[in-house]
Amino acid sequence: MKKLLLLFVAALCSAALLSYTFKPKEHAFLSPDGYIACYNHAVKDQIQLDAASPDFVKLHANPLYYTLENPTGSMVSFASADGKAAQGYYIKPKKKSNKWLFVIQEWWGLNDNIKREAETFAKEFADANILALDMYDGKVATTPDSAGLYMKSAKSERLESIVKAGIAYAGPKAKIYTLGWCFGGGWSLQSTLLAGKQAAGCVMYYGRPETDVERLKTLNCDVIGFFGNKDKGIAPAMVDAFEKNMKEASKQLTIYRYDAAHGFANPSNPVYDKAATEDAHTKAVAFLKAHKL
Repeated sequence: MKKLLLLFVAALCSAALLSYTFKPKEHAFLSPDGYIACYNHAVKDQIQLDAASPDFVKLHANPLYYTLENPTGSMVSFASADGKAAQGYYIKPKKKSNKWLFVIQEWWGLNDNIKREAETFAKEFADANILALDMYDGKVATTPDSAGLYMKSAKSERLESIVKAGIAYAGPKAKIYTLGWCFGGGWSLQSTLLAGKQAAGCVMYYGRPETDVERLKTLNCDVIGFFGNKDKGIAPAMVDAFEKNMKEASKQLTIYRYDAAHGFANPSNPVYDKAATEDAHTKAVAFLKAHKL
C-alpha cells in the first residue's frame, strides 16, 4: 500500500512538472514576441483587436473636455460601395484644388479635438481640401471603455469602405495625403495603401505599422512617423521592425522618436507633451510642404 501511495505521488509530481514545462509562453502586452505572435491577423484587423486588450485601454486616460469654437468646416456625406453612406468633417479651400488631406481620428472618434486639428491644417494649407473622416459612423467616445467598444466594433471592411468612399469623393485626379494619431496613425498608413497611385504623402503619429513587406512595396509615397519611447502600445521594437521592413521594401521612411508616452500629441490627454507635439507638428508640416500639399 505504501509503495502504491509513493507511486501515486510520484505520478502527480511528474504530471505537474510536465504541465509547467509545456505551458505556453505568455507574452507581455505588445512585447516583441507578442507582437509577432498576433500576426495571424492582417495588421488592419489587429488595429481593431488592440482595443480588446485591457492593457491597451489603460494607455488612454479620460480626455479633457473640449468644444470647437467658430468652426469653418461642416459635416458632409458621400456614397460608399457597401451601401452605407460615409461622412466626414470637410473644410473647403477658397479655390478649387485636387490636393486632399485626410485627417484620421484617434480611437475616441471624430470629436472636436480632431476637428480642431483639421482646422489647424486648413490654415497652414489654405489651397488644400481637408477631410476628417468619420471612422465610427457618428459615434464619439468620452471614456476609455466606450472608445474600446467603438474601436472593437469598427470592422476593417467598413473602415476600408469609408476610406475608399473618401477617395472617390475626392475624385480620380486627387492627390491624397493622410495624417492620423493612434488608431488613426495606423489607418493613415492603411489609407495610403488604399489610395494607390493617388497617394502623395503619409503622416503617422504612434500608429500600428504595416508588417507585410509585400504590401509595403505597393506604397506610392514617402512616410513620416512620430513615436514615443515610453509608448507601451506601439513600442520601440515595433518601430524598429517598421524601419527594417520599409528598408526591405525600398520605401522612404523618416522616423522621429520622443521621450514621451502614447498619445503625447493630444492636448486633451493628461500625458500631453507640448514640446514634442510642437516639434512633431513642425516636422509634419515641413514634410507635407516638401511633398507639395
